[in-house]
Amino acid sequence: MNIPKLRKQKTSKKYHGITIEDDYAWIHQSNILEVLKDEKKLNPEVKKYLEDENKYTEEKLKDTKKLQKKLFYEIKGRIKLDDETLPYKDKRYEYWSKYSSEGNYERRLRRKIGEGNEIEEFWNGDDEAKGKKFFSVGDLTPSNNDKLLAYSLDLKGSEYYSIFIRNIANKKIVSDEIEETSGSIIFSPDDKYLYYSKLDNLHRPRQIYRHAIGTSSKEDTLIYDEKDEGFTCGISLSSDEKFFFIDTSDHITSEIYYFKAFEQNPELKLFKKRKFNIMYSIDSWKNYFYIHTNENAEDFKICRCKIDNINGIEDYIPAKPETIIGGMLPLENWIIRSETSDALTKIFIKNLNTDKEYELKISDEPVYNPGAGLMQKDRNTSKLYISYDSPKSPTKTFIYDIETDRKKKVKEMEIPSGHNPNNYVVERRTCESHDGKKIPITIMYHKKTKLDGSANVLLYGYGSYGNSVRPGFSSSRLSLINRDIIFAICHIRGGQEKGRKFWDEGKLLNKKNTFEDYIACAKYLIKNKFTSKGKIIGLGGSAGGLLMGAVVNQEPELFLGMIMAVPFVDPLTTNLDHSLPLTVGEFNEFGNAKENEDHFKYILSYAPYNNIKSQNYPHLLVTTSLSDSRVLFDEPAKFVAKLREYKTDKNLLLLKTEMSAGHAGRSGRDAAIEEIALDYSFALKIAGKNKFLNILENIKSILTSKK
Repeated sequence: MNIPKLRKQKTSKKYHGITIEDDYAWIHQSNILEVLKDEKKLNPEVKKYLEDENKYTEEKLKDTKKLQKKLFYEIKGRIKLDDETLPYKDKRYEYWSKYSSEGNYERRLRRKIGEGNEIEEFWNGDDEAKGKKFFSVGDLTPSNNDKLLAYSLDLKGSEYYSIFIRNIANKKIVSDEIEETSGSIIFSPDDKYLYYSKLDNLHRPRQIYRHAIGTSSKEDTLIYDEKDEGFTCGISLSSDEKFFFIDTSDHITSEIYYFKAFEQNPELKLFKKRKFNIMYSIDSWKNYFYIHTNENAEDFKICRCKIDNINGIEDYIPAKPETIIGGMLPLENWIIRSETSDALTKIFIKNLNTDKEYELKISDEPVYNPGAGLMQKDRNTSKLYISYDSPKSPTKTFIYDIETDRKKKVKEMEIPSGHNPNNYVVERRTCESHDGKKIPITIMYHKKTKLDGSANVLLYGYGSYGNSVRPGFSSSRLSLINRDIIFAICHIRGGQEKGRKFWDEGKLLNKKNTFEDYIACAKYLIKNKFTSKGKIIGLGGSAGGLLMGAVVNQEPELFLGMIMAVPFVDPLTTNLDHSLPLTVGEFNEFGNAKENEDHFKYILSYAPYNNIKSQNYPHLLVTTSLSDSRVLFDEPAKFVAKLREYKTDKNLLLLKTEMSAGHAGRSGRDAAIEEIALDYSFALKIAGKNKFLNILENIKSILTSKK
């Protein structure tokens, strides 16, 4: 099959005295948000190009078909297909969810407390998804009286969620469909109303509405209307269920309004006026408002004030240098909270009566990921669920009694095909970046893998929005690790693994630190014989795809290949277009290139699409989705088309577009596994392991036939 070619049509635009020429800008449609809702509105020429690229990708990966199938069953074999979650005890029922062995979607179950063992299935995702190309549940919320079920559905992948409310007993819809919402749902305590956030015409949730159950959605009451286009809002209920909080924010600044939960005509009160670069959230517990904020605390702290005196704020949990103070989970007599430093998280428990606090150490592993959650709605308890996993250890969950300091294991993630954590080695290393900054690296490999530079490394990175990558367990990764591919996570700047400053040093005019950190990690792994130059496979998605694109332009010779999922590879074009859903809200992350010349020049200097050059590139697999509202499909499509012009090698360059999916890919458990199997088969193919596996298969076939 011939290599697909996208028609060129030169476009020139001038910004800040600099002319930007783009041969493929024409594929972006002015009605792109309509295309996300209805694929029939896609330009037929563009559609054909995407389909041709899909055929080309299938042709080039034809020799991995057996491997993909093998990987699919291998990965699926590590999943307990009929698994159930632990129950959560509400007032009258205990609730839990379940997957069936033959199903792809979640089922929801409940049982009346103290009334025998009769189990009621009130939601069957597999039945609900029948006949639908794409099926994603945004929220699934029973009412407080347990009679109604509110749920939100996205049937395109574009994250336009419609809300439905039905009677659990007879499944009859009791209210109008509420369209174009963010998907979040919350009932009022008396179950008369439902609160939700509405998307504006640019797909931004900037309004909070109240819907009276049983009425037309046209009669819904506007509760809050955000005027700043860079801010988006949501609504939540306090831990004591006494207040609703409306949180409006961009990535670095927030503001909160509140009103009493039972108010018939909500009167919003401002807690604290927004102040640039100050984030805060609040909760209500035992006559106090607890405030989680970074005001006068770079890495956050927890303050509190009396509910009737919101100006009398005092520090409660003080700040610590290079340590992110997390939020809190209140019980009647205790507060559970978290801290993160050096890419590791810790759990602390504080006695509300004595003010004494201790760290809850759940595992002796040097690198692990702890968690804590409620067992029941009634918080007058000393018991909670605690859990942990690590890169080599599946999740273990315990019931922990704070009063007795004892824990009892109640669930362990089961790997049906078998798993021995002792077969794997997990290391935490630190490397120096270009400016001397210490960057943590989490590394996992099979104990039989030779550390002599001969192994391939799959090197994962993200590094944006302050998102920290936690070193948790993934059963699918074992398919690579068991084949002598080392898995490593670069905890790079742009995340908050080492505090807020770590984020600040990886955004705006410091964004290139993110890329330099990743390159430094790659060179460290080469220097220390985990791998060799040209044997690393990069992995990143979304903003992590921006990382991959920038790095591969800068130092392609380090890499054997890259897997770029829904990659943000044309950030300059996107940043200049203020009509796109996420652009305005990301000015404080990437800058405002349209109005700021320094921002424009800086983004231009690293934007993957604009910095493609005539050179050899490693093997590349680029995946995208037609209905993705976060990173439009035309970014990776343009990137691949331009790369085909400039690259001077004969390595693979593949574009795979899901025609009925969104930012997170296709829906359903099997589809998700198929996508992983495709990525991994690409990695194994370029590492030469597919050829070796095919030889083994042929030998096995010959020996079997001789028998």
